[in-house]
Amino acid sequence: MTDIEQEYLTFILQGEEYGVDILCVQEIRVWSSVTELPNKPGYIKGVINLRGVIIPIIDLRLRFGQPTLEYNEQTVTIILRQQSKATTMVVGIVVDAVSEVYKFTSKSISQAPTFGSNIDSCFLKGLASVDEKLIILLDSDSLLNEDDLYRTVHKSEARPEQVTANVEVSQVSTTSAPTLSSA
Repeated sequence: MTDIEQEYLTFILQGEEYGVDILCVQEIRVWSSVTELPNKPGYIKGVINLRGVIIPIIDLRLRFGQPTLEYNEQTVTIILRQQSKATTMVVGIVVDAVSEVYKFTSKSISQAPTFGSNIDSCFLKGLASVDEKLIILLDSDSLLNEDDLYRTVHKSEARPEQVTANVEVSQVSTTSAPTLSSA
């Protein structure tokens, strides 16, 4: 029995090479401006109108918690399409540059190590070696999960240091605010 090869489009993100299943790639576009939307997670840059379809654009650096990078002539948007039983999800991901297309068999893909609860590895499908370098293969189902992708951070979900800072600011403003008395 032969092991079936699967193709992956690879791209660069902060010096690392990542890959997505090429069957999910609809097209590759040079970076162009987007229409910004209010009240969205920071990693969502906005939306574009692509031949009559409104597509959200995600900065993958920000989605992965990496520092921002000023967009240049190498910056591209990869339009990904994920077909589920009920819907079709189309999303653009902004990456530093497109790299190559590789073929991997399931035997040549190593499972990603577990990192416990300190590192979120939900996007990882596995790791593949090519010429002494590791390519991080992404799980397109997790990457394009609509519930996780569009979740906004509410005040109750803020980090503890943010809550502490907000309390300190509100205490300062209430104690230092002048009061009017009726005479």
